[in-house]
Amino acid sequence: VVSTQSTGSSGINAEYGAFKEPLLGSCTACIVVMDKEKKEVSAANLGDSGFMVVRGDVVVYQSQEQQHYFNTPYQLSISNNRLGVIQDRPSDADTTTISIQKGDLIVMATDGLFDNMFQQQIVERLQRIDRYAPSYEALKQAADKLAADARNLAMDEDYMSPFAMKAQHYGLNFRGGKLDDITVLLASVVDCYDATVKITRDSRYLVIVMCYYGVLYT
Repeated sequence: VVSTQSTGSSGINAEYGAFKEPLLGSCTACIVVMDKEKKEVSAANLGDSGFMVVRGDVVVYQSQEQQHYFNTPYQLSISNNRLGVIQDRPSDADTTTISIQKGDLIVMATDGLFDNMFQQQIVERLQRIDRYAPSYEALKQAADKLAADARNLAMDEDYMSPFAMKAQHYGLNFRGGKLDDITVLLASVVDCYDATVKITRDSRYLVIVMCYYGVLYT
């Protein structure tokens, strides 16, 4: 943290400049935008994070994870040409466009959610939301509940998690949840001209959603 009281603007730039060095690392990516004119969702997903569109109690779409091999997802990375580091490109992402309608719920999350909770478990936890008149508090509670439940299941050594089932499919003797970072973002598609929802009506994208994200570190 740089204090502006003790450092002028040139000093701040100098201090920040000292930290502008490439950091080695990698990450998955999931980008979703909504077009209010076409009533569509367009998405690009790379790796094992992902999203799902839920309409009532039906999943109308769920992205598929991308893996080089078991537990090795596609990732964007900076490696400084180190040997053995997998480097995927944004163009490797799966892209899709699907139709949406008022009342749809969109769940975006890291693999910490999807590796520990089955699709039906996620859908069941969304049923308490009034999808045609969602409140911020209801969405917040649902996002918190999903993240907390995933964390609890991740620490259950006897639970046959989605991750454990995948591991056994590949011949690995594994049982239990998968400890991992868990991020959940929950969005609701609402009417652009609903007087009860405060939105920016001149925005092209229907990011008119009540959303919340919760992060739980295991």
